[in-house]
Amino acid sequence: MAATHDTIVLSDLHLSDVQPVLPGRPLWKRYKQADLVVDDCLARFVDHLLDQVAPDSELVLAGDIFDFDGCMALPPRRPRPPFSVSWLERRRGLHAEEPKSAFKMQVILRDHPVFVAALRRWLRAGHRLVLIIGNHDIELHWPAVQQVLRQALPDAPPGSIRFCEWFYISGGDTLVEHGNQFDAYCLCNDPISPTVAWRGRELMRVPFGNLAERYMLNAMGLFNPHVESSFIMSLSQYVGFFFKYMLRIQPLLGLTWFWSAVVTLVDTLRESFLPSVRRPLELEARLHDIAARANATVGQVMALKALHVHPAAFSPWMIARELWLDRALILALLVGASFQVVTVYNVFRPLSPWWALVVFVLLLPPFIFYARGVNSDVDTTEKVLRERLPLAVQIAHTGRVVIGHTHVEHHTRLDHCELLNTGTWSAAYHDVECTRPFGRKCFAWIRPSADGPRQAALCEWKDPGVVALPVVEGAGQKPEGLLAALRAQVAARAG
Repeated sequence: MAATHDTIVLSDLHLSDVQPVLPGRPLWKRYKQADLVVDDCLARFVDHLLDQVAPDSELVLAGDIFDFDGCMALPPRRPRPPFSVSWLERRRGLHAEEPKSAFKMQVILRDHPVFVAALRRWLRAGHRLVLIIGNHDIELHWPAVQQVLRQALPDAPPGSIRFCEWFYISGGDTLVEHGNQFDAYCLCNDPISPTVAWRGRELMRVPFGNLAERYMLNAMGLFNPHVESSFIMSLSQYVGFFFKYMLRIQPLLGLTWFWSAVVTLVDTLRESFLPSVRRPLELEARLHDIAARANATVGQVMALKALHVHPAAFSPWMIARELWLDRALILALLVGASFQVVTVYNVFRPLSPWWALVVFVLLLPPFIFYARGVNSDVDTTEKVLRERLPLAVQIAHTGRVVIGHTHVEHHTRLDHCELLNTGTWSAAYHDVECTRPFGRKCFAWIRPSADGPRQAALCEWKDPGVVALPVVEGAGQKPEGLLAALRAQVAARAG
């Protein structure tokens, strides 16, 4: 029998602590400042839904609702901090230990009271709330963090809030995931056992992409982490950006980048090779619990987990390439080789050290050729999604899948399934001043039908009002073609 309730899916809110405006640096982390917070818009959206949906409907928050990696709040030092804070944490944010993650959750909810109040109204009306864990809110795996959110929603009926590790099957017809498990740079290595042991402590294993935000983007506040084009640029674009914005605010950006990139690489490799905390006697109960909360079977849990991509963290060169450390290393080797050539020649015939510059210039073209040929692997995620999600739909026995993660909203019909991406509601902008929005505030609405199965639509919240977006027919089309079409849409909106 077809489900009779509405399912609303949205993702990628990226709620974090609010950034104060700094004197002399008004654009520093502009995307986190109070006037760009999306709370009021979300509250009006929830109130609109309350007037439209059927009884006992569900709001599915499909990952990256909270952004723990961008949260820079620290506990007060007096009278006594609740936990120790290292010098690195004071500069880049708290690590993903359970008490520290719970503290960050408290700060985020404190800075977004309007959002919390909207969730309370939704639950008081008798509806349900489902939270799927993404990569930026991977710390929701901690029971203490979940408890903080439950305490902020004290009037929620029993059983009306559930947390899902990486997927949820709604109404028997829709598979909902965040999508990061198909991204080699952002997936949780093992969402069944997501923690690692380190020096007698238990830590959440944080993906490379999140560590990059914590150690790099937290220190380079003019780059918007919600739009990849703001920090993945060509060399000429970086140079132009530096002279236009960075020179006055952060003239030593190169040193900040290099130090942060090295720390990101080292921490990524360290956490990747640490052993997972596994509890064999509890594994069966854990699997049944994950399956029950996701409306799935244990077999479906294991089969969907088998679809996950291999983590890029096990390939150090891939990580170094994403961080531009490969080009820094090659450039350093070229400088060293140039001086070595001149030094050796100088043994036989006196030569000015300035000839090293000539040798370096002669060696530079191969480096430029290599650097121009390196493309970020981040762009492959959409391709992987289109290759693997049809199989995920078959495993879940549904006809459609809803994801987020890539921040590119679209509704596509593929050969064997219907795919909806809800984009992002975050403060994603193409420019530093945050005047050119990236994307639209979209959500998936799966509604009951009087004469058949539920129907899905990708809708845009116009604040107020809802507009349904068109469906892209992708049946028979290769993933590369669909990806090119989506890029063209994004470029058209940016223009």
